[in-house]
Amino acid sequence: MLKMASERLNTVYRHLKGSKTSNVYPKCVSAATYPLYSSVGEFRYTLDNPILSRGQRQFYEENGYILIPRLVDDDLIEECRLRFLDYCEGRIPKGNITMMKDISLAKTNAKGEYLINKIQDIVWDDVLSKYFLMPKLLDYVECFTGPNIMAMHTMLINKPPDSGKETSQHPPHQDLHYFPFRPADRIVAAWTAMEKVTRDNGCLFVVPGSHRGVLLKHEYPKLENGVNKAYHGIQGYDTIEKVELPMEKGDTVFFHPLLIHGSGVNKTRGFRKAISCHYAASDCEYIDVTGSLQEEVAKEIEDMAKRKGLSLNFQEVWKYRSRLARGSELNL
Repeated sequence: MLKMASERLNTVYRHLKGSKTSNVYPKCVSAATYPLYSSVGEFRYTLDNPILSRGQRQFYEENGYILIPRLVDDDLIEECRLRFLDYCEGRIPKGNITMMKDISLAKTNAKGEYLINKIQDIVWDDVLSKYFLMPKLLDYVECFTGPNIMAMHTMLINKPPDSGKETSQHPPHQDLHYFPFRPADRIVAAWTAMEKVTRDNGCLFVVPGSHRGVLLKHEYPKLENGVNKAYHGIQGYDTIEKVELPMEKGDTVFFHPLLIHGSGVNKTRGFRKAISCHYAASDCEYIDVTGSLQEEVAKEIEDMAKRKGLSLNFQEVWKYRSRLARGSELNL
């Protein structure tokens, strides 16, 4: 299955490079002119769907997130955990998967699970994809995106015990900073705790209501020990009032891509794992970020792709790493 996934990705890559629209996608419009929001009315951020109650929809409208307890079964979580360890220990080839190391541990003797803090682009793995394509999960996703769903950004996050340099934290940020597709209201993140998540091991924090704002400027935090590649943050939000989200194993939080959020330092001796996917309606449109706040991150992501041997522009990178999860593949 891994070989098939790799072949499929390479086929997509060849298709992109052979396309006459490889520099600009059809319907690729300027970020400066594309509206962030898709609708107005009582329920702007959710769609009519019996899965969410009226009270849950109102909570999401006001706060930009909703937590669903025990959505994912222990058996699937354990399967995903063991698959992650297989990648960490090199028991299976990583293929097109991106493996990220803790910046403070990269030059030490740390190995395996203690060194790798995230794997990305895992939607084609035959084990991990069971989470991203889980019907019960997608039923909730459909409340935000509609029936045609693309899995756009997939990752398993492993927050190891902090080295003492606080590099295990993730600064306050908005996920839309990284995405060249709109409208924002038809994008949603699903983030599932793979074990009990607490303040001590670095739970998520959110700024409720911040999804009703605009995309803010992101840059690397000015920390003495630095942060991992592309871990951009919003300056000035370190001291703002936040709400922490302690979670039980299997709990899943869905949140809007403009919601300001991050996570704290893992002060324990154990790990804090989560599996996550950003989904988008497949009729979203790619945008041109030239001249916008996203121009700098676009260049950085293009450079990261180039180092992997992929000469793709910002929009092509996201086309390359995405997968149809439900319904029909339209613009995305």
